Formats: sequence, C-alpha cells, structure tokens
Amino acid sequence: MVNSDDSPTKGEATQSADGDRRARLVEAAVDHVAAHGIADLSLRRLGAAIGVSHRMLIHYFGSKEQLLVEIVRTSERRQRDLLSRLRLEPGRTPSAVARQLWQQLTDPGLADQERLFFELCGQALRGRPESVPFLEGLVTDWLEPLVAAEIAAGTPPVTARNRARLGLATVRGLLLDLLATGDRIGVDAAMEEFLRLYYGSE
Repeated sequence: MVNSDDSPTKGEATQSADGDRRARLVEAAVDHVAAHGIADLSLRRLGAAIGVSHRMLIHYFGSKEQLLVEIVRTSERRQRDLLSRLRLEPGRTPSAVARQLWQQLTDPGLADQERLFFELCGQALRGRPESVPFLEGLVTDWLEPLVAAEIAAGTPPVTARNRARLGLATVRGLLLDLLATGDRIGVDAAMEEFLRLYYGSE
C-alpha cells in the first residue's frame, strides 16, 4: 500500500532511528579508542565504556571485526573533514595544509588507529569476510577532496587526479614506515622532501 503523503512509515522511522543510534555509537567508540587505544579491546569493555551492553553492539554491528571497520572508516572521515576545514582557513597554502594534516596523522595518540588501519587492509586483501567491506572507498573517498584541492589550485583535472593518488599513496606509505621503524625524524624529513618536490618552492 502506498501512502498518500510523503510522511515516513513506521518502519522507515524505526530504520532512521536505528541508523542514527548506530552512527552515535560509532562516534562514541572512535572517541574511546582515540583516548584509550585498542589494546585488549572487547565488545563488553567497550560497551561499558560508552554506556551500552555488548549485546547492543552486536545488534548494530554484528561482530567486533565489523565494528572495528566502522571505527577506522569514521576516523578516516574525521581526517577528511579536518582536511576540508584546513583548506578553508584563510592564508593557508596547500603545502601548509598538507603539513598540518601530516602532523595530525602522525600524532602518537593515533598510532593504535593507524595500526588498526593497516591490519584491516591486510585482512581485507586476504579476503576475510568481515574486513572486505573496508576496501570500499579506501582510495576513492580520499580522491574527491584531494582532487578538488588540486583543481582549486589550478591543476588540470586529469593531472589533479594523478597527483591526488600519488599524494595519498605517499602519505600512507610513510605512515607505514613510521609504524614499522619508529623513525619520526627520518619520516618527517622524507615528507618534507616530498612536499618540496610536489609543491615546489611554495
């Protein structure tokens, strides 16, 4: 039966409320992980920390692995939001924006989340069912804001996409280097060299 107006059905309203609750739980989980890390994290312990039962987390996410995927996805979205905000600040050059974002990504407090990012990548590439969805948007979600920034700086669209992909790959490669070696000085120097090559003398 089709409603005669545009008001949501009871089922649609319930689905929307569930979606909102799920989103709030993810945000709370990201905040908890950012503050306390992921060592020995269990659904029971996480649920207690954010005020819900572990059964509720299972209801909304299915498993701990699926929740971890959503935690990293949300953390990535926050980083893209930061990039967008930095780009809008007056007087900031593209290289200054890149340096500020790099400082945020390499904050020691985010190290656990970065490790989780690469762990989920490995699981997804091996075909682990709970982690495979992590690959969706892994690159493309970042390309849109990065390409937009390049085009805004006057780069032709095709070149902008190539440069955006190169920049994303470089940042992720250096993050992996930092986690593997702990050589913050060397990795920061490599990033500075990349920015010099990428942006010239800006």
